[in-house]
Amino acid sequence: MSTPGAPAVPSELARLRGSIDNIDAALVHILAERFKATQRVGVLKAELGLPASDPAREAQQVGRLRRLAQEAELDPVFAEKFLAFIVAEVIHHHEAIAQGHAQRP
Repeated sequence: MSTPGAPAVPSELARLRGSIDNIDAALVHILAERFKATQRVGVLKAELGLPASDPAREAQQVGRLRRLAQEAELDPVFAEKFLAFIVAEVIHHHEAIAQGHAQRP
C-alpha cells in the first residue's frame, strides 16, 4: 500500500521487501516451534531436578552455530549474539517452569 503523495517504490525494491517480509514470517514461525520444544525441555528439566542452564550444551551450540554461520556466509559474531539472546530467554522460561514445579504440593 502506498501513501498518497509518496514516491512510487521501484518494482525490484517492492519485490525484495516482499521477500524480506516472507522470511520474517518464517523466522517467527520457526522461533515459535523452537520455543515449544524448549518449553518441553524446561518441563523435563524441572521434573528431573536439572538446572535451567546447561553451560556445556550452550558452549557446544555456540560452536556449532558459529560454524553454520561461516558456511552460510553470515557473520558468526552476529549469529552468536542472536543465539545468546534466545538462550537467555529460554533459561528465563526454564527458571519459571522450575519455580512453578517446585511450588506444587
